[in-house]
Order: sequence, then C-alpha cells, then structure tokens
Amino acid sequence: MTPEKVSLIFTKIVFKPLRTNLFHIVLSATFLTLATAKTYAQDVKTNKFELPPKQIPDSNKVNAPEEVKLPLTTQQDPDKKPVLTDIIKRKAKDYERMNVKTKIGTLYNEAELYYQDVELKAGIIQINYEKNEIYAGRIKDSTGALTQRPVFKQGSNVIEPDSIRFNTETKKALIWNSRTKQMDFNIISEIAKKENDSVYFLKNSKFTTSENIDDPEYFILATKAKFVPKKKVVLGFSNLWIANVPTPIAIPFAFFPMTDKGQSGVIIPSFTDTNRQGYSLQNGGYYFALSDNYDLTFLGDYYTNGSYAMRFESQYAKRYRFGGNINIRFENQISGERGLPGYGKAREYNIQWSHRQDSKSNPNAKFTASVNLGSSTYFTNSLNQQNVSARLNNSLSSTISYSRTFNTLPLVNIAIAATHTQNTSTKAISMTLPTFTGSVDRVYPFAPKDGIKKGVIKNINLQYNIIAENRFNTVDSLFFKPEMFKNAMNGVKHQIPLSTNFKFAKFFSVPISVNYTEVWYIKTTKKEFDDQLNRVVDKDQNGFDAFRTYSFNTGVGTTVYGTFNFGEKAKIKSLRHVIKPSIGYVYTPSFDRYFDYYYTDPSKTVRKQYTRFASGIYGGPSASYSNVLSFALNNTLEAKVKDRDTTKTELKKIILLNSLNFQTSYDISADSLKWSPVRFSGGTAILKEKMNINFGGALDPYTINKAGRTINEFNINNGGSLFRLTNAFLTVGYTIDSKGGEKTTGSSDKQSQRNGGRDDDLFGRSTDLSDRRQSQFDDDKTEDNDTPAAFYHTKLPWDLNLAYSLSYSNNNRQNDIVGNSLMVSGNIDLAPKWKVGVSTGYDFVQKGITFTQLRFERDLLSWRMDFSWIPIGDNTSWGFFIGVKSGLLSDLKWEKRKTADRVIR
Repeated sequence: MTPEKVSLIFTKIVFKPLRTNLFHIVLSATFLTLATAKTYAQDVKTNKFELPPKQIPDSNKVNAPEEVKLPLTTQQDPDKKPVLTDIIKRKAKDYERMNVKTKIGTLYNEAELYYQDVELKAGIIQINYEKNEIYAGRIKDSTGALTQRPVFKQGSNVIEPDSIRFNTETKKALIWNSRTKQMDFNIISEIAKKENDSVYFLKNSKFTTSENIDDPEYFILATKAKFVPKKKVVLGFSNLWIANVPTPIAIPFAFFPMTDKGQSGVIIPSFTDTNRQGYSLQNGGYYFALSDNYDLTFLGDYYTNGSYAMRFESQYAKRYRFGGNINIRFENQISGERGLPGYGKAREYNIQWSHRQDSKSNPNAKFTASVNLGSSTYFTNSLNQQNVSARLNNSLSSTISYSRTFNTLPLVNIAIAATHTQNTSTKAISMTLPTFTGSVDRVYPFAPKDGIKKGVIKNINLQYNIIAENRFNTVDSLFFKPEMFKNAMNGVKHQIPLSTNFKFAKFFSVPISVNYTEVWYIKTTKKEFDDQLNRVVDKDQNGFDAFRTYSFNTGVGTTVYGTFNFGEKAKIKSLRHVIKPSIGYVYTPSFDRYFDYYYTDPSKTVRKQYTRFASGIYGGPSASYSNVLSFALNNTLEAKVKDRDTTKTELKKIILLNSLNFQTSYDISADSLKWSPVRFSGGTAILKEKMNINFGGALDPYTINKAGRTINEFNINNGGSLFRLTNAFLTVGYTIDSKGGEKTTGSSDKQSQRNGGRDDDLFGRSTDLSDRRQSQFDDDKTEDNDTPAAFYHTKLPWDLNLAYSLSYSNNNRQNDIVGNSLMVSGNIDLAPKWKVGVSTGYDFVQKGITFTQLRFERDLLSWRMDFSWIPIGDNTSWGFFIGVKSGLLSDLKWEKRKTADRVIR
C-alpha cells in the first residue's frame, strides 16, 4: 500500500482558501477543521433523559443467568416480528437487578452490555424491555464525583458521553456530552442524535485536534452538524475558539466530503507576496488518487509578473516488492519589466526519482534508482524551494541500475546502469547511457573441488571482467540537445587477471598476477598537418579498432605485532602496535606498435609521436615501458586498560591510532625524478570516539629551482631537510549531545539529502515552503527526567556538531595556509516547549563569518510556531510560521517570509 502524504490528506478533497489576510486564514481553518469527523448534529428536543441511580429493594434482586434473552415484544402477538433478535450479554461488578413491575433491568458498577454489534460499558446500565430501550450513565464515587463515563461502541465508531439512550428497535440514540475520535479529530458534542447507522446529527459540537479533550487549547464550535460516515460532513454556523475565548473567525456553513480512502480532488492555491515576481498563487493543483499503490499530485504556481511553475509528485509502493517516489519540477522565471534594464528570463527544472526494491523480493536481481538532475541553478534560483544546504553543494549525481546474478558454476554477474554527474559551478555534465558490466567469478583450474587450496599451482585463478560504456560530456545549456550526442565516446574493455599467491618463510605472503586488457573502439583519431589551414587537425576514423596490453605484478608483505606490557598496577595494561610493511613490483612493457607520427610544420621536418586511441573513453596504451617498485607501511596502535566498571573482569580495548600509512614508489626505468613523493595519512577517534581526527600530506624528496619547478636534485643536497612538505591537511569532527551518545543527524531533513545537501545541519536546515508543519529540529531529542545528570549531561536536551578544516600548501615554497575554517551547529531545548538552534562558522583565511542560520521553535501542543533567519550572506532570508500540526487542518495557519533574492542568469 502507498503511504498517503499527510499534507495531502485533507487538501485533496476540499477547497483551500487564499492565505491573504486574517479573514481568509480563519475561513481556511474552519473549512479544514471538520474534514474528517464522523458524527453529525442538528437541533433536538429538550426533553432530556436523565438517569438517576435508583435504589431498588433487595426483594427484587434476582440472580440472572450469564446470558439473558429478553422478551421479544411487550404483547403476545405471534404475527408481530421480534424486536430483540439476538442474545444480550451483560455483567456488573456490584449487582444485577430485575424489576418485574417496571420491566427494567439494572446493572450497577462497571456494567457491560453486548448486543449484536453494540458494545456498551458504563457505571450504570438500565434495560427497559417494554420500551425496547437501553440507558447508560455515570455513578458517584465515595467523594461524590461522577465516574465511569459510558463507552458506546458500534462497529468502528466509539463515543464516550455523559449518558446515552439507545432504542434497539429503531437503532436511534440520544447522546449527551459525547466524545469521539475520528481520524485526528476529537469531537465533543453537547447533544448528539443517532438517526440510524449512517446519519448523525450534532448540536453545539467542538472539533479539535488537541489531545486534551477536557480542556483543549483550541477548537472550532459548530452550532449544527450532520455527519454521514465515509460520505460527507455538513456544518452550520462555526467559529474558532482559542483558550476558550471566541474569535471573530467564523463561517456560515461548510460541506466536506468524508472518506477513509484516498480521493481525487482540487488543491486550492495559497496567496503570497514575493520579492521580485509580485503577488502569486502557489501550490494549487489537483490530486489524483489513482489506486492503493500509487498516486499523482499536480501543483502549480503563478506570479503576476508572468512567471509560473509546475510540479508533478508521485509516490508508489507494492508491499514486499518495491517502493519509491518521483518529483518533477519546472519553473519559468521572469525578472524585471520587458523593455527595461534588469529584465531577465530563465527556465529552471529538477528531476528526482528514488526507487528501492525489497531485498527479499528477488535475491538474484535488483533494480535501484537514485536520480537528482536538473539545471545547475535550480536550488539557487527556485521560487518554491529554500534549501540552503543544496545551494552550497556544487554537485549533483544520479544512478539507475539493474543487476542480475546467474547461479551457474562459476557465478556470472551482469549489470546495466545509467549514471550522471554534474558540477553546478562549472555547469559541466558527464553522463553514461548506458554502462554494461559483467564478470565471471574466480576459477581455480588446478585446485581440487574439495580440500584446501595450498601452493602456487593450486592457487592459480583467473577471472573475466567486461565493461562497455557510452559516455557524453556536455554542459548544462546543451543537455539532451543534438549537440550533446555528436561527441559521444564509447568503447568496450575486457580484462582477464590471472593470479596466484603463496607463503614464503612462513611469515611472508607473495602475490603474483598477470593482467591482460583488450580495448575496442569504433572511432579513433588521426592527426595530420593541413596545408590549407596551416595547422595540425584531428580527423575521426570510423570503424572497429582495438589494442591489447598486459602487465606483471608481484610483491611481498607481512605483519609484525609488537606488545609492551606496563604491569598489573598500571592503569594502561599494555600497548599493541601492528605494522604491515609491503613491497610491490609492476612491470609494463612498451606498446609502441600502436603509435604513429604526424608532422607539425609545412616543411615536414618536425614530427611527433601519437596514438590514435588517445581520445578514446579508456585512453590509449603507453609507448614507454616501466619498472616500478612501490613501498607501503601501515600502522595501527591500540591499548588495553582496566574498565571503570569494577564488575567487569576483561580489559577494555581502546584504539589510539586507527591508521598511520606511508607510501611511495621508485621508477627504475625513469631518466630522472625516480622517487615519487612520500604520501602519508592517518586518523584516530578520541573522547569516547566522539571526536574524529584525520590528517594527511605529501613529502617530496626533490628540491625546486627558482622558477618553482621540481628538479632532479635531492632537497637535502640543496641545503634543506630530507623531505620537503608540499601539502598537508587536517580535519576534526566533534559530535556530542546531552545523552552522551552519538548524534543521529538528518532524521528530519531527508528531502535536503535527496536534493544533494548535507545529512547534518552545519549548513542549516532546509524549508519546504509548501508545507511548513515539519519541525526544524530532530524529533528524538527528548531527555529522560529520571536519569541523573553526569559529566556533560543536563536536563536540557541539546546537541553540538563541530567541524574544523585546515589546509597547507608549499609546492613552490609559498608556505601558505590556503584553508582554515571552523563550522558549528547546535540545538538546545531552553524549556520543555522551546527549541533554539544555530548554524554558523568562521573562515580564518578570508577573515569572515561563513553561512549562518538561526532557528527558533515553540511547541504549542496542537500548534507549532517557528522562526528561521539567515542574517548575512548572499542567502539572507527569514520566515515565520504558526499553524496546526495535524494534516487535517494544514491550512489553519499564518506565515510570513522573505526569501533570498534570486539572480536570473
């Protein structure tokens, strides 16, 4: 089943008034309040039935059987149809009495009665089998307070009144001070009349989504109402009350369709005053309830300066099979006035598709989709999106793939995919359509079917891998235009690795592999000098062509363990150092047979070497051979300490250094600069693994000349140190909260992640302008008041997220800090219903404050109020919202905002 959007539960089936002023807000609120009620109201007679607890003499007390079938009629008429056609089941805690004279049976204290589909529980129940009526009411306790309110249930409808009178013949009922819940609505009616199983009439009824029925913080009071279950609600005069005070917000009548299933309907737009596009009608359209498995929503915006926007949203799901959603957005934006300076016109679009497949539906085949593509300036200039995190991100990516595994021997895997990457800064787009990959699992031709693969021969194995791509490199303005397909790059690459490994001297592992690669192209490039143009030109050569390469790899590696014990009395019992050194060797021969020559001048005296495969998607072969030795050293460091919990006997292991890696290489065949820079990287986690530290850099053994170029002379021979630090980086992340555990970020900002933004709030929280009811804060930041505070724990829920980044560059001995910034985001509950959050940072290089957002929110029980403010920068904006949380009354709200200025490019 497809989960229906909360924001559309009501707006699909009713008209939404314009949010232009207070009157329209009230009008919208009253209309939307009663959309899902399941009771009715009308005027009733004033002959109110009262149920005083009568004291019946003990002489009338009877011990009735567990099940009593009351008389079917008051007269002995065999031709008359019986009124009570089923057995009445009943019980009571204190007593059950039958007054033969008045023909009234009484059940007292925790009384229960069951008749057909009717269930009735109350303090006192009286059965008048002469009038065919059942009465129920409350009783007084020892303090004189009325208790045990009746609970009347018929089918799925539950009512909790002060008292009730029900006729078993006509199925009619009178209910005083009834309480019932229909979907998100709590309905309190002074008098309710049940006409039959499908019609209810109510008088002076309160409709509210407040959980406090006795004292709701707000309600809509309707003088008259008629309710037909699963069909409609008709209201008379109604107005809004807040804190038991009537407001001038009222409407004379209202009509609402009522259904418990999705229903197609018109979505009325809201009125908004924008900064640049004038007045607008936003988020209007139509909802199509196509089936239980999928739906479709069409929304549109129109602005008085001629701008417009359209959005198509659809959700679909099939239980235990798959689910997903699709969003297609298009905006035609106009700024300024035609014929005047500053006039501009642009078209923005964005397509998002997310598809997930249940892993149990088909274990051998899988289809997934994660699409986020569109114009590079959509999230910057969109009129209906306020997603700062997506604005600050400069990349979009998409992947659609289908993979399948064939359970053969050996296993065969294939996959077909379409990928897309887009840089929103440079507007460059790279797209593969499609990409085919296939592989055949490892085959051990010399190993027995059963037994251990031991030795060089038995460990010989081979694989087969294939990849075929059709790639397009273009820019935003030419995306999916004919120019995009003219310069398509395609090719097929086959790879067959043949490898084995063995142990040497018990402690050394030696891997050996030979890699064979074959590349197919259907288009190559020929270079030649054009006498007429007087320059070298490239000419495409269509037709099948291929080249083949191979290489040899081997190496040796081992693992060294070192342990230092401090003794039994020391807090740190021992340190363990794990070292993994390795040496590798790669030999690649020359493939100059795939190279040709072209002349660079008209006299044809100077020529250069080139390969016709160089412009291919996988490049071309190399004309020079190489003998490269590579060296790597990996380190980890951990400690064992005594646990603070004295009941634990085992030592606690702490990781002091997750990794510290060094790697370099030596090219034997190179004429100069044989040694490559020594690159190092490492990372650790401290403060109970709440602070992550990562660092890295490069150490160059060679010096540079005055022009800043690396020369074939060691730095130490030039009066310097052994190595020259050319670049380095350091990143620190620190995340804590009041609970002392790791913070779960992004739980309430999933749309921001889909748009390509961050999964935390370092760049602030995004805002859905079409539905402001969602909280700006995570919903799980509640604090257990019974838990004692410890260390940095407090009774006020809070969280803190720090990110520090430092970059150093010294390639040309400039000795510069090119990046040095600190970003902070935090949220705290100042009071049980007040939340405050901030996201900000500081750039120490540019000497300025980075993106800053302030967030405030007040929980008003059934209502929510928030304020979001970006005070500085290019995205300055603010927004205020107060409204009902429930989706049934999503238009009972008031909001005001100033969005960031859009620049039409």
